[in-house]
Amino acid sequence: MASFGDHPLLPDSLESILLDESVSTIFLKAECKPRVKSGHISSLSLNELDLEVWDKPNLLTLSEDLSLIIEQNPNRSDCFIEIEREGCKVMQIGDLRVSCAWPPFSDAWEITVVRPVANLQLSDYKLDDELVNRLSNHHRGVFVVGKPGSGKTTFAQAIASYLDSEMGAMVKTMESPRDLQVPQRVTQYAPLEGDLEKTAEIIFLLRPDFVIFDEVRRARDFEIFGDVRLAGVGLLGVTHANSGLQAIQRLVGKVELGLISQVLDTVIHIEKGKINQVLELKMVVRAPSGMESDLSRPVIEIREFPSNRLTHEMFAFGSEIAVVPVTDSNEDGGSPAWKLAAEELKREATRLTGITVKHAKLITDSAAVIYIDDSAIGSMIGPGGEGIRKLEQDLGLKLDVNSVQELPRGLRKKLQKNSDSNFDASSWSNKPGRNWEYNSGKSKRGKGRKGRR
Repeated sequence: MASFGDHPLLPDSLESILLDESVSTIFLKAECKPRVKSGHISSLSLNELDLEVWDKPNLLTLSEDLSLIIEQNPNRSDCFIEIEREGCKVMQIGDLRVSCAWPPFSDAWEITVVRPVANLQLSDYKLDDELVNRLSNHHRGVFVVGKPGSGKTTFAQAIASYLDSEMGAMVKTMESPRDLQVPQRVTQYAPLEGDLEKTAEIIFLLRPDFVIFDEVRRARDFEIFGDVRLAGVGLLGVTHANSGLQAIQRLVGKVELGLISQVLDTVIHIEKGKINQVLELKMVVRAPSGMESDLSRPVIEIREFPSNRLTHEMFAFGSEIAVVPVTDSNEDGGSPAWKLAAEELKREATRLTGITVKHAKLITDSAAVIYIDDSAIGSMIGPGGEGIRKLEQDLGLKLDVNSVQELPRGLRKKLQKNSDSNFDASSWSNKPGRNWEYNSGKSKRGKGRKGRR
């Protein structure tokens, strides 16, 4: 790949715009004035240039001229057509990526030119020594995540250069399109026959120490990421996400829970060209926070690096994978794991009885409190407590039935705000569930069991 800032001479219409070194992207569209995105990565701005409006013939001519440049530079390995399909063409011309689109793929002729505006080394990021040592380990699975234009690719390039020049590692890349600015001896591979899975199969035969997997987007990409990592190859994936946690969650369902921490152990969130957060993943066998020890299971701890502060836990909850925050607060329902269980209890009790449970809170692993409207307490408990005993058997929990009025005022307001509508006793008969058969006139007797466990 071309070194930073190196490309063949372009038509004057483009070269004159690129003279401004702060310009990272040029947008040309038929019947519009040209626009550019420029500035430092922390404060990029989109501006319209005071130049003539481009039309379709001019854009068509420019596209042909750019294709001709590739033909005129057969000895340059950084000049080639990356993608050519009906309605679009993607070309690499030195350090520039040029994308052309036309009808019917786009509504009008358009050419976009993208170039890197930063060429940083890992030392420029002033990283903590512990993080540098962590990245120096070839046998890791790393995600570099961030929003488009946040500096993910620039950071990945810096890691590739560091591993190649400082650590003496054999580094390869998997890209589509191939636009990473990496040292010449780092080979960049495109999808083989349009399939990155086939590329991965070939890369295994080349015995790399580390692979950079740029643009991990689709579900199949995450599966390929997992396959390559489990084969023992050090792997760094670049993916779009608003946070490190969101990137981790995208692996759920593509990789088995017990393998996630083996596939991915480090997540680096980049924002405005700087490292915003680093997370590490580690699997332990214990009860999730707030649960009794007899509920031990595989739990993936998500911790901030290098402080080691536990932020989230991942574990199997029924048939789902739960990702819950871990805080020191026990307000309103205890740990996040118990809050998750309380939400499930609320839904299941409502489904079984046909009576809306407004709120639920676990007291222990085998006991909980449910809160319902005053007028529904008798029907929930049933004659002689028959209804509540049956519900306890179905749920496997001892239950207290309390009035929603006993909740703190702030929580009641929050529940009221989230409620779709106020309780309407006249609608009970239309709700499914076994308890409607209990006469609401016996509510006085039922209320005598209020607070029962």
